[in-house]
Order: sequence, then structure tokens, then C-alpha cells
Amino acid sequence: MWNLFFAIGILIGAFIAWNWLSDYHQININNKLLNEFKNYGITDYSQVVPKEVINWNGLFTLKGFILIVIGGFFVGFGTRYGEGCTSGHAISGLSNLQWPSLVATISFMVGGFFVANFLLPLILKL
Repeated sequence: MWNLFFAIGILIGAFIAWNWLSDYHQININNKLLNEFKNYGITDYSQVVPKEVINWNGLFTLKGFILIVIGGFFVGFGTRYGEGCTSGHAISGLSNLQWPSLVATISFMVGGFFVANFLLPLILKL
């Protein structure tokens, strides 16, 4: 029974967040980063995730397919293969001094730095 209440709570929380807490203001971005974004064709900063990067029309492009579908697959695969999510390993695992969580957290960070600094710029230029 608690699973049902948990699922309903998630839906109610998402509804509240979407309707009353999602009033985003213009996001302040460093000018150097703005110039880099312009090179990738990103000009809309009205939301947390730029619409030029992830949108329904872009799903059917090569760039959109790589970012949305392949990226989603890697997130799910990594969570399953790593036997937990990044925050679970980093917060709970490290606080319990678990060696596998330390290795997993370091791997997540190295992989994230690599993707953000090397792969994502290549994908955004497609």
C-alpha cells in the first residue's frame, strides 16, 4: 500500500513543482560560456535545459538521438551496472566508508568531466 502512496506523492509533487515552483528567471551565465554556447547554436536561456539541446523536434535528428536516447540508455545502464545511482553512492556509500562507493563516485566524476569537456562539444557541433 505504501508504494501506491509513494507513487501518488511523486505525481502530486511533480504537479506542484511544475505549476507553482517552475517560474524560472533569466539565468545568469558567464560571458565566456555564453560565447561558447553561441558557437554551438544555443541562444535560449529561459529554462534550465536549453530548448536547442533537448526538444521533441530535435529527437529525430542525429544530435537529438545521441543526447536523448543514447544518453538515457547510458544513464540507465550505468545505474544498473554500478548497482546504484550517483547520489546513492556518493552520499550514502561514502558516508558508510564503502570502498565500492568510492570507486564508483570517482568513476562517475571522471566520466562526467570527460563527457562534458570532450564528447559534448563534439556532439553539439553536429
